[in-house]
Amino acid sequence: MIERSPKAREIMANTRQLLTTGGYKNFSYADLAERVGIRKASIHHHFPGKEDLVKAVVQEYRAEAQAGMEAMDQQIKDLLVKVKAYADYWSACIKDGTSPFCICVMLAVELPTLPTDIAGEVTGHFSDLSGWLSSQLSAGEAQGVFKLNETAEVEAKALMAGIHGAMLAARAFDNPAVFDQIAYPLINKVVKTA
Repeated sequence: MIERSPKAREIMANTRQLLTTGGYKNFSYADLAERVGIRKASIHHHFPGKEDLVKAVVQEYRAEAQAGMEAMDQQIKDLLVKVKAYADYWSACIKDGTSPFCICVMLAVELPTLPTDIAGEVTGHFSDLSGWLSSQLSAGEAQGVFKLNETAEVEAKALMAGIHGAMLAARAFDNPAVFDQIAYPLINKVVKTA
């Protein structure tokens, strides 16, 4: 990750929160300046335009997700536990409010109107995630842990969409427990039973 000043980090953290709650079109530099307690010109000093800022936030978010997947690959050998850990991460974030929604899901809604660079990062995040899930499901099928009805790639995309849908449902019902009610049964559908 790029070294950034404490103020740039604060700007990015606040941008991330704004993206989580309302997406790209939800805020302006004026909103952000008021929230951070600085002038708009100071934000422009760190990030010349909104596109630069949001791209930096999404790149960092994507790098964090990649690091998280790599850490799970290194630390967890049980494939079912690893796939459940992906859902566990979001369950905890939704319950404690630290990150109640994936910013890339929020931005995907706006994909047709996003600047090309940001859209590419958002699409890249979904490719990274579905590729990782696909590799877990494929390896799990080979080991007899999972029983897939479709290719690992299709099942991974369906599971990813289901997890993101569970986030949306938890938000729509204003009930974090709804996430678990949807997410874990989706994982259990691919678990091979005796």
